[in-house]
Amino acid sequence: MSNIESLLFLFILVGAAGFFLRNLYRLFAIICLGQGENRFDHLWSRFRGMLIYAFAQIRVVSEVFGVNHLFLFWGFMFLLLMNLEFLVSGIFPRFSFWFFGDLPYSVMLFMADIMSVVVLICVLNAVIRRIFFRPAYIDPTVDAFLILGLVAMLMVVYFGYHASEIRLGQKEISPWAMPVSYLLSSLYYGLTPEGAHIIGRVFWWIHALVLLFFLNYLPYSKHLHILTAIPNCFFRSESFVNTVPRMIFRRGEHFGVSKIVQYSWKDLLDFLSCTECGRCQAACPAHNTQKPLNPRQVIHQGKLNVLANGRAILASRPSDTIAVASDNAEMVVPLIDAREDSVSVNAIWSCTTCGACMQKCPVFIEHVPKLIGMRRHLVMEKATFPEELIAFFENSEQRFNPWGIAPNERDKWVHDRNIKILSHGAQVEYLFFVGCSGSFDPRSKMVTAAVAKILNEARLSWGILGNEEKCCGDSLRRLGNEYAFDKMVKDNLDIFKKYGVKKIITYCPHCFSTLKNDYKQYGADFEVIHHSQLIYMLLQRGVIKLKGQYDCSIAYHDSCYLGRYNDIYREPREIIRKACGGNSPVEMKRHGTESFCCGAGGGRMWLEENLGGRIYTERTREALETQASVIGVACPYCMTMFEDGLKDVKAFDKVVVKDIAEIVAERLTSTV
Repeated sequence: MSNIESLLFLFILVGAAGFFLRNLYRLFAIICLGQGENRFDHLWSRFRGMLIYAFAQIRVVSEVFGVNHLFLFWGFMFLLLMNLEFLVSGIFPRFSFWFFGDLPYSVMLFMADIMSVVVLICVLNAVIRRIFFRPAYIDPTVDAFLILGLVAMLMVVYFGYHASEIRLGQKEISPWAMPVSYLLSSLYYGLTPEGAHIIGRVFWWIHALVLLFFLNYLPYSKHLHILTAIPNCFFRSESFVNTVPRMIFRRGEHFGVSKIVQYSWKDLLDFLSCTECGRCQAACPAHNTQKPLNPRQVIHQGKLNVLANGRAILASRPSDTIAVASDNAEMVVPLIDAREDSVSVNAIWSCTTCGACMQKCPVFIEHVPKLIGMRRHLVMEKATFPEELIAFFENSEQRFNPWGIAPNERDKWVHDRNIKILSHGAQVEYLFFVGCSGSFDPRSKMVTAAVAKILNEARLSWGILGNEEKCCGDSLRRLGNEYAFDKMVKDNLDIFKKYGVKKIITYCPHCFSTLKNDYKQYGADFEVIHHSQLIYMLLQRGVIKLKGQYDCSIAYHDSCYLGRYNDIYREPREIIRKACGGNSPVEMKRHGTESFCCGAGGGRMWLEENLGGRIYTERTREALETQASVIGVACPYCMTMFEDGLKDVKAFDKVVVKDIAEIVAERLTSTV
């Protein structure tokens, strides 16, 4: 390499490196515009998680084609070292990693040769997939093909200039160290040394320019995640995101999120870390039923919004100051709007908060809290929400239940049952938090009675709040009415404290998750047990016994707020197995962590499905495909949705929906 070439390359390298570092700095400054959030705890655990999810790519390879991405990733990771040698040798031609020793360096060259072939094969697989076998959730963008083309070109020219060096004797190594390059060097034998040298230099310069262009193109492409995904995995939530941040209400503050600067810095990093793999889109029940919500698109729109507004904010400052932006900062692009770089109102209200998107995301993007943040703004600042919610909010705030039924009707289901009520002076170990559905909905009251029967059969010390019980506030919070939720929580905690409640049993998973996870933000220190957990424990210990051996066919549906949000999958299935003479429940096509939402979560229970198809109908059809005679549930919302679905598909007389408590109560050896 001539001195002129070295100087020219030095000039290009310094310019490219400076531009790249400038872009990195601007990205970092944009992320810092977000609100503060502590994600620097448990550093060793975070580092271990980063190794598992970012480097071992456990979630990526959970899908069949993910293995291709894993090889592509590790091919690039290894070639980073060789590209470092390449860049330094462009300035200092005699530089190489020979100082590691002949054998280590030869092994490095061998791995680089092999990994270059692996990367080429992976690129070819990706291109073929996108052209001939492209899943619906992957967009055929020009950007994707450009990136794949650049990667393929890097590998081809890598072999081109190394084969030239071998032909000219400039790389004196054993053939085993670079088997592919040695094989390709035979293509130069028909050329003169001068011709081979010229072609080799052309390949070298193509490699240099493509490499530096690729590096600087990343911050402007869909592959920005190459820079941000690894830190996003490091800063991930260490467990499934089963709650949303608490709001502290102060005079003059904004409610919810209407600007990107009102999100936390981790939220902004999320927007910039999307791999656009489409897995969230494929799992989303709203998108699967042709609603205007596409979680991948929401994050992409957020990314465009972050970059547009972030650059504008930084440009308006004397320098790219790294500091949190004010809530009052003016935005050049609205976050909530019908534009392509904004999130639509219909998309925001279509979410069921089922969490399937977060469960599938390979880089741990937290979609649901972002949508709830926007709902908070629409509800509490703009009073812009679906018309059906007017009555829901009024009923919840004034009568403490969604139906607006008089609070003194809550304990009507008790009748003459031997049930203790805490306000009557009862001292009990367990509080059975019946919930609104269990207290007021006629069908759910049958499940409440079944739970009471089981608790009495087990001779547990338990009671209810009766007319003092109020809604847990789950739907209020998920629909964005945080102010009403905040008041509801404080009222409930005062009641729990009044009676010294330490253990709570719930029938509804939404009550369970809210009391267990959301109330912790208010200092709650009681134990919360879902009825599936309690019944399973009672059966395991032999406290309650079931009569006879029944052969039954039950298809069990996993409630999102029981399964994904709280990792309760085994207990309901074991209950069904014990109740059915050892026969496990029939599994639907999508079950467990892959379960498909019934459509009622996130407050959608109280909204009509006016856009697209009906989620509960699709899930009902999936249950009917199992040909089971019973659809087993552990949630009153799921119960309602399946029964409505059976009516819609005219199968109500063929299949019944039962809660696991009803299945067990029917088979108890004695009655109390």
